[in-house]
Amino acid sequence: MSKITFKPENLEKINNAVKKAERKTIGEISLAFIKESHDYAAQELMLGIIFGFLYFFTAIFFLNHIENVIQELFWDYSVIHLLLFYGLSTFLVIFIGYMLANIPFVNRLIVSKKLMKKKVNERAVRYFMESGVYNTRERTGILIFMSLLERRVELLADRGISKKISQRQWDSIIQHIITGIKTKQFIQNCIEAIASCGKILAEHFPARLDDINELGDDMEILEK
Repeated sequence: MSKITFKPENLEKINNAVKKAERKTIGEISLAFIKESHDYAAQELMLGIIFGFLYFFTAIFFLNHIENVIQELFWDYSVIHLLLFYGLSTFLVIFIGYMLANIPFVNRLIVSKKLMKKKVNERAVRYFMESGVYNTRERTGILIFMSLLERRVELLADRGISKKISQRQWDSIIQHIITGIKTKQFIQNCIEAIASCGKILAEHFPARLDDINELGDDMEILEK
């Protein structure tokens, strides 16, 4: 997964791109970035349990050998020592499997794309409401929501925009940002995507003298 670091100068470039794009339209462009839209803990734990299950039943085939080794280690050996070994070692394998599942690359392998899509959309919609993008004066706000782990981008448009601009028109912009995440060109692709959004909005919602900036121009970095 591409590692994205938000240096102050890069955030300033994005901020300026939003300001420039909004000069030509009454539309409002809001951006949000999050490392992951969901923790996927259930899927990660399941992988750990599968690892533990496979380990336990494999270790059973070496029961006699393991028992002999433990007998050599403990002069007062009893079956309790063997049970403790199997219990603790299985728990350790489950823990290792769980930690491996937290690696982004592995996470994307074990979590279905359908579930990731659902969770990113849910998080994007929640931020859309929380941030007030849905509540601009003429319902002309759009949200570009980027989720790094899932490598997904959601572009949500308020109903004033949706009446005139179909979701299909945003698809190439979404894909351009996703490509930037994958190819370590995120900042540049994001700036270009903002400019493209500005052009589309300007065609249908040109700037007016009475227009005011209702939403902040800074990209919001979300923790969870």
